Amino acid sequence: MESEAELELRQMIFDRLARRVEEKGALTREELTEFEVGAETYRLIDRNKGIWNPAQLAATLSILSKPDSPYEDAEFSDSLYAYAYREGSVQGDNTKLRRAYELNMPIILLRWIKIGTAIRYVPVFPVYVIADDTKRQRFILALDETFRDIPDVLNLKPIERKYAQRLTTQRLHQPEFRGRVLLAYDHRCAICDVGHTQLLDAAHIVADSKENGTADVSNGLSLCKIHHAAYDANLIGISPEYTILVGAKLMHDRREGSMLRHGLQEINGQHLTLPQRRKDWPATERLEERFAEFETAS
Repeated sequence: MESEAELELRQMIFDRLARRVEEKGALTREELTEFEVGAETYRLIDRNKGIWNPAQLAATLSILSKPDSPYEDAEFSDSLYAYAYREGSVQGDNTKLRRAYELNMPIILLRWIKIGTAIRYVPVFPVYVIADDTKRQRFILALDETFRDIPDVLNLKPIERKYAQRLTTQRLHQPEFRGRVLLAYDHRCAICDVGHTQLLDAAHIVADSKENGTADVSNGLSLCKIHHAAYDANLIGISPEYTILVGAKLMHDRREGSMLRHGLQEINGQHLTLPQRRKDWPATERLEERFAEFETAS
């Protein structure tokens, strides 16, 4: 396939994949194996290996990052991502990933997540191979092709590192956090039980800007967009005992409106819907810290 046609096909896949991720948060292996784009069906994940190299494409289409993999895949310098060579050789499956670097072909990074027995994949795309570190037998990945123009990606300048960190948070950590949280809460709002994934966010209990605001499921809540906005604004709070409290500003609002009355005022005193697994429940110490902020704001 010619490079221009291959880039066009990849973009079609990305466009469709973006819609599916918005709809579901994370995808199953079956969904990635038979991925429909228009009238065609494409495989987006290899059957057994971490690199998927379709025969009809010049370069790798996707790579898989799995926590218990024997390969040393990891972020480094809090910004970029290192992906180890496969099969202990500079060739083999690595050949087409190297071609992605040479041709500047965008690829998909599939982040493996598991909640209980449920396994899903969070697609992060487009991802670019920006360096081939043959000495340490690894590829360096970035979430923005502008890093290809940086002379030394292994030693970023402070301003470059700051940009890379922000980009990594937005396009890597946040989608994975959302996928884990929504999976833990069975794709439902913990307050109102709405079950449309497109209307759901993964809300941080302790803000991610704080040192202890980590992207753990225990620091997250699956909330619909209206309740997420109200929670972030401290218009509603959740106690360490998992009780929902509505602040005075909303409770004393006498304007008419079914959302105000039923969607906000009437949830006061209700109990939060918790994940099935106890280990995925919101951490009480984080709820306590955040609830103190709500009480101060109220």
